[in-house]
Amino acid sequence: MKLNRRKGRGFSVSTNSLSDIAFLLLIFIMLVALINYRVEVKIDYPEAKTALRTASEKNLEVWIDRDGGVYLNGIDSNLLAFEQEISRLYRTAPDTRVHIIADRNTPYEKINAALEIMQVLQYRVVSFVVRNAE
Repeated sequence: MKLNRRKGRGFSVSTNSLSDIAFLLLIFIMLVALINYRVEVKIDYPEAKTALRTASEKNLEVWIDRDGGVYLNGIDSNLLAFEQEISRLYRTAPDTRVHIIADRNTPYEKINAALEIMQVLQYRVVSFVVRNAE
């Protein structure tokens, strides 16, 4: 029995599904890029009748829970670390806005401690974050 060999035909990889794979990879990359890595502390926001929105690129978020715990950008911290961070910001990026985000039931003394640190360091770019009452 004689087998016919085809000459000139080499090995080939089918590229029919290559575009599908590239499309799925593109969707995966886009979804991963959209993940918000912002850490939030669960608090009950105070309410306000009017609110002003600020740009979020240059913000330091200081969370104060009802027990007086201090969190810098969602990371558990204390007032000494807060003072060091405000001092660093004053030297490197003085236009960075500090957002004070406190629970509705937080005693004023706990919030005032953070404000006194900012007052001593003469840091004046601060906002209080509240929920709009509408």
